[in-house]
Amino acid sequence: MDHLSATLFLGVGATAVMDCWGYIRQPLLGVAPPNYGLVGRWVAHMFRGRIRHDAIGGAAPVRGESLLGWAVHYLTGIAFAALLIGLCGASWLAQPTLGPALGVGLATVAAPFLLMQPAMGAGIAASRTPRPNAARLQSLITHAVFGLGLYLAATVAQLFQLI
Repeated sequence: MDHLSATLFLGVGATAVMDCWGYIRQPLLGVAPPNYGLVGRWVAHMFRGRIRHDAIGGAAPVRGESLLGWAVHYLTGIAFAALLIGLCGASWLAQPTLGPALGVGLATVAAPFLLMQPAMGAGIAASRTPRPNAARLQSLITHAVFGLGLYLAATVAQLFQLI
């Protein structure tokens, strides 16, 4: 598997692991899964010239926002997988280890903390949400799970000789 195929496999695999966590945490922790339709709404409004919102939930809905949000979500996961592969290279793909994958997963929490949440009206690191510390913790856990997903996807790819 070349680097492009590995990037796609790892990105989709890790994002799927993260999504599974998003759905099982509701019965475990009482935390609802993310609404990627709101991400789609935010991105769609960007194309209309508006990047920042006081509350993205109050912005006008956009046709196809859910599909767009899910596409952006998976494309972001692929981009973060490319970051891991770019940093660690073929040697990591040949012998994946948890440390670099978990490190990249945790580092990716900067995207929602510093870009998405402020632009969507939640403030830097969810500071404008009703329970900022709980939101921050959930973001950190979710991105750690994404990092675990990067490692698991690479391990599966290696096990089945896809890489």
